[in-house]
Amino acid sequence: MLNRRNFLQLGSLGAATIFSNKLFAANAKPVRPIVISTWNEGINANRRAWEILRTGGRALDAVEAGVMVTEASQNCCVGLGANPDRDGIVTLDACIMDERGNCGSVGALERIKHPISVARRVMEKTPHVMLVGDGAQKFAVAEGFPLEPQQLSPDAEKAYKEWLKKSEYKPLINIENSGHGPFAPTRFDNGEWNHDTIGMIAMDAQGNLSGSCTTSGMGFKMRGRLGDSPIIGAGLYVDNEVGAATATGMGEEVIRICGTHLVVEFMRQGLSPEAACKKAVERIVKKDAARAKANQVGFIAINKQGQYGGYCLQKGFTFAVCHADDKNFIVNGKHLF
Repeated sequence: MLNRRNFLQLGSLGAATIFSNKLFAANAKPVRPIVISTWNEGINANRRAWEILRTGGRALDAVEAGVMVTEASQNCCVGLGANPDRDGIVTLDACIMDERGNCGSVGALERIKHPISVARRVMEKTPHVMLVGDGAQKFAVAEGFPLEPQQLSPDAEKAYKEWLKKSEYKPLINIENSGHGPFAPTRFDNGEWNHDTIGMIAMDAQGNLSGSCTTSGMGFKMRGRLGDSPIIGAGLYVDNEVGAATATGMGEEVIRICGTHLVVEFMRQGLSPEAACKKAVERIVKKDAARAKANQVGFIAINKQGQYGGYCLQKGFTFAVCHADDKNFIVNGKHLF
């Protein structure tokens, strides 16, 4: 979520950060290194990732450090400050994938500030890809991650109490962009949508790709629900020969089509990142047009040439692009409906 202070910071970045589709539309000249991430908050996450990429650092390190900024923001969107499940408990999901096809994931993780870093430890220190629930928490603690207090942030507590008045479970368009609970899509005064996922993909100076995705999941979700974000091939996929993609929005719709894997496969067939994202969005509509029109999904992608693009179901999706010290800007995602 972009508060007033962050919004003013965004404005201070100058002309390069103004909402623009110019580079998005053409992107004819491939660039590297490059990092892109979902939603306006990606501006802040990209800034941290770029500090690593600009000095020749590895894309994997950049995508981990970048989304940690969002996890630590303690707002009602991503991380421990996020909206809880319907039982009032915050559970976090994350995954990470490197240029060699190595990947790690955690699901339904409680009381750990940086699930993306736990996911990386799963990748690097275990023979597994995914750990969930109590097992994921025990592993995190064994790896030295401290247990944070089990308490809701002030914003999340307020939203939860409001939700309890009706306890309705009716997902609507732009569910991840809701300003006052997940089922009442709202824009803030500065035009920013609230959200509860950040996905990031990057190419480093060596031409290697990596990606990360971290989320608190759907606000007031059923206890135990997992969306696409921690699932390799759904919320995130990287193939260093072809490209990388990540997703945001209604996770169930992404899972049904193995969304990010599909985007990468479309790029393998020669489609541009934008065209590949659009084809994946169209696949969702083909499965169930009525359901698609009631939900939001957005994809972003980078190909091996350093070209980028994105596409979504509904108007309102944005993503951030950074490929130079003075090139960190927001793109309005093209949309089908």
